[in-house]
Amino acid sequence: MKHSQEATMNLSARCPVCDAFITPEEELEESEILSCPDCHTMLVVDGVDSGAIRLSEAPQIEEDWGE
Repeated sequence: MKHSQEATMNLSARCPVCDAFITPEEELEESEILSCPDCHTMLVVDGVDSGAIRLSEAPQIEEDWGE
């Protein structure tokens, strides 16, 4: 039986912007932000299920955020 860390290492996704493979080195949680290693787009983790990570492009920071 695999340890949870080994199972996490097998997770992968494709960048929704440039279609590059993304294989995180550590466990990801929903709503976590990461950067595509190829196009450097900021991505948000929409979910992790069935051995796959669902990613979408992170929203751009708006001027009025935090006000």
